[in-house]
Amino acid sequence: MSDVLIRAGCFATIILMGYLLRRAGFFKKEDFYLLSKIVLRITLTAAIITNFSGREMEFSLLVIVAIGFLFGVIVMSASYWLNRSRDRRDRAFAVLNSAGVNIGNFVLPFAQGFLGPAGVMAVSLFDVGNSLICLGGAYSAASAIQSGQKRFSLLPLLRSLGKSIALITYIVMTLLCMLHISLPGPVVELAGIIGGANTFLAMLMLGVGFEISGSKRQLLDVARILLPRYAIGIALAAACYFLLPLPLPYRQGLVIPFLGPIASAAPAFTAQLDGDYGLASAVNSISILISIGLIVGTMFLIL
Repeated sequence: MSDVLIRAGCFATIILMGYLLRRAGFFKKEDFYLLSKIVLRITLTAAIITNFSGREMEFSLLVIVAIGFLFGVIVMSASYWLNRSRDRRDRAFAVLNSAGVNIGNFVLPFAQGFLGPAGVMAVSLFDVGNSLICLGGAYSAASAIQSGQKRFSLLPLLRSLGKSIALITYIVMTLLCMLHISLPGPVVELAGIIGGANTFLAMLMLGVGFEISGSKRQLLDVARILLPRYAIGIALAAACYFLLPLPLPYRQGLVIPFLGPIASAAPAFTAQLDGDYGLASAVNSISILISIGLIVGTMFLIL
């Protein structure tokens, strides 16, 4: 158990380092977006290739992809229903900033640090379904709600998903694993070197982007968004861990995504809808603190 605490302490220290370096002027607020591009388009992609390379996958594991997608749909539906008495902008904000999990920048590094290959694979498969929500699905739904549209448009969603390098990499590597096709050794070796930087850069990026004003009104709005989201996540995590007929390592890996923070793309999508970007950033930042506590506590219980 001491290993869990040491590892969690290292992650928290890197996040704190990023925050303090930004406060000291070493990083600027805009550097968050540069680090995000590096993580999402380079180191995360390499980490996915490394984690999937050489693995064999059964078709039955695709149920994890469906679970990742359904979690997002359930959270969006609950957020919409709980905010049904508010105006369209508030409903759209709640849907967009409660659905989707920050897998690549947060959950996957934790999985790499705490779990074995099977657990990392479970997290990665969950993210295939989750990506359909956080990389376009939630934004498309929120946009339709805010504009008063009664019909959901699939074309904007497909355009958004087609630009996601991580999602395309997930799909390609999943197919290769199912077809028992291995990548050339030099490719895997290069991916391993680049992907090894993913955990550090992802945690540093979270610290650079961390932002909370601390006003009472803001904290109440954050609680309104996050409490239902985490209640649903904890309930589904327990259900999957105790009820799914999967090997234990996969069930251990499946628990973590349900407890992860809000998708890092949510504040950017909020800005595109002319929503409250500051509140979206606060929701995102506070969800990181909550998720650290939940995931570390859960590791004590299941490992």
